[in-house]
Amino acid sequence: MSSPQAGPVELSIREKLTALLSPSELKISNDSWQHRHHAAMKAQGGGSGETHFSIDVVSDAFKGKATMQRHRMIYAALTDEFAQGLHALSLKTRTGEELRKSASD
Repeated sequence: MSSPQAGPVELSIREKLTALLSPSELKISNDSWQHRHHAAMKAQGGGSGETHFSIDVVSDAFKGKATMQRHRMIYAALTDEFAQGLHALSLKTRTGEELRKSASD
């Protein structure tokens, strides 16, 4: 679900990851406010307000892939967003099976 005031970067991330991964779960959190005082963000005048996100995604498209491969899939899908000011992602990537296993532990 989008935040109540989802901006264009968050909406683009959601659209691209939904198309790429057909996720059973996709949670996107805009964490940019926590980073507005970092040097890189100050240089951008505080950033666009859409520079740092946490993403928790569950998709069977990750089956058989190592964590680094999963993250590369996401970063590759979002190259335009990074070129336009997206600065960092915190990623949690799981398959449906991994989610069910962690829930039963």
